[in-house]
Amino acid sequence: MEDIASRGERDTRVPQRRLSTARSFWLPLTLGGLAFLGAVWLFGAVAEAVVHGDALTLDTRIAQWFHQRAIPGFTLAMLVITQVHSLLGISVVAAILACFLIGKRDWYWLLVLVLAVPGGMLLNVLLKNVFQRVRPSFSDPILVLTSYSFPSGHVVASTVFYGVLCAYLVLKFDAWRWRALVVLLAFVMVALVALSRVYLGVHYLSDVLAGFAEGVVWLAICFMALQFLPRRH
Repeated sequence: MEDIASRGERDTRVPQRRLSTARSFWLPLTLGGLAFLGAVWLFGAVAEAVVHGDALTLDTRIAQWFHQRAIPGFTLAMLVITQVHSLLGISVVAAILACFLIGKRDWYWLLVLVLAVPGGMLLNVLLKNVFQRVRPSFSDPILVLTSYSFPSGHVVASTVFYGVLCAYLVLKFDAWRWRALVVLLAFVMVALVALSRVYLGVHYLSDVLAGFAEGVVWLAICFMALQFLPRRH
């Protein structure tokens, strides 16, 4: 009787484990697919407006509005944010996170980080050279850059980095309030980087929107591709 009872208990646990595994596999894949489609639509809409010149009027007005209201103290804060989240700054913090993951022997998330951050940066360089958009121009600029403007590399780099960090921390917390806080903080950091680029006059609004969309698209591709690894092993 004990053998039959224990066998029956094992039989009921097997379908439950299979259902749990299926949910843990398909739910992230579905969410990633939805994020991918939404971000592709956003990037396509912004890119089309930029190519046809439809976004230039609004972009110029917003850039002029921020430039005319520049305040020295706020300008310093924006300069700090933009420097910390430069390609060099993101590379440094990504390397620190990589060392942490190596210490934890968390090879899956290390692979995610290595694929997402450098890959997103390289993709951005390619897109900049495809669109070749000139940066905003002012008679008294705060910053002067000669590279192409569209999409914003700072926003792409911060989106992929904070996206990976956010996903990693969300899975470490069980309470939904902490998960929501992590997601909110990641979004705020990316928004601050985008604001700093527009405020400092080195990007248009459409540049940072496209940078965010590009980062989300690349993150979705990375997560959907690597979602098959745990199942395979």
